[in-house]
Amino acid sequence: MLEKLLALIKPLVKSLVAVGLVLTLVMSQTGDALAARSGGRIGGGSFRAPSRGYSSPSGGSYGGRGGGYYPGGGFSPFFFLPFIGGGGGGGLFSLLIMVAVGGFLLNTFRRVAGGDSLEGGDVYNPQVSIAEIQVGLLADARSVQSKLDQLAETVNADTATGRMHLLQETSLELLRHPEYWTYGKTSTQQTKLDRAEAVFNQLSLNERGKFTTETLSNVNNQLRQADTNAVLNSTGELATAEQERAEYIIVTLLVAATRSLELPKINGESDLRQALQTLGSLDASAIVAIEAIWTPQANGDALTTDDILAYYPDLKLV
Repeated sequence: MLEKLLALIKPLVKSLVAVGLVLTLVMSQTGDALAARSGGRIGGGSFRAPSRGYSSPSGGSYGGRGGGYYPGGGFSPFFFLPFIGGGGGGGLFSLLIMVAVGGFLLNTFRRVAGGDSLEGGDVYNPQVSIAEIQVGLLADARSVQSKLDQLAETVNADTATGRMHLLQETSLELLRHPEYWTYGKTSTQQTKLDRAEAVFNQLSLNERGKFTTETLSNVNNQLRQADTNAVLNSTGELATAEQERAEYIIVTLLVAATRSLELPKINGESDLRQALQTLGSLDASAIVAIEAIWTPQANGDALTTDDILAYYPDLKLV
């Protein structure tokens, strides 16, 4: 009887042992994938809407006619005042009509000059494109890391020219080293200016949350640096970078622009090249905000294959 009972239990014990081994293996791989990493970030920009106020006239009038010319390039409806017959209600009524017509023409002119459509466009809450490019590089691409470090220490992305310089230099550095490309991903979305900052920040936080230590940061011209001689390992203890398996570097470019952006889906090297060229060619006036985020940042540190599978499952091979 006891032998029969043992014969029945034995397969169950083997199954439990096998399940335990599988769970141990999975948890050990997860621990490697969740290893803490260093990261860097450069960025700047402003999502402020255009002012709704009009520029008040300063100095004298133009051509001797009271307030006919405004320094901001606008046109005053009161230009017609000297031509309206005075006296009586008819003159006042005509004045009100001219003020209304002049105000309509002034607003229409400003919307057209600002590039807004007359069919429902909103000059104070324009459409904004938010684009993201991610490039997975072999860990040998240390020159790309060095270039990003240099940009973080020198670029003032709080200015329009600084943002354009950051975008161009980052795009160029990636374009110059296709031999290191392994993965790629693009995404674009359209939103109104009053929502663009929240969408942009969410994308940024999502990427920054994939590393534990932001060892180099320059956002809105505020430079911050941490110790890069060591990184945290999966147990949370300080360990030298050489103790981790070095395989990949991930660079993410986030750009908010007033231009309509369409980036190709990444199915190969040519798609990634086209996406980088499209984004890198934006002019300064179109760039609302930009961030370049890369991980790891510490010298010698790099992502493992498990990290890529855990944190970047949408990346495509190029």
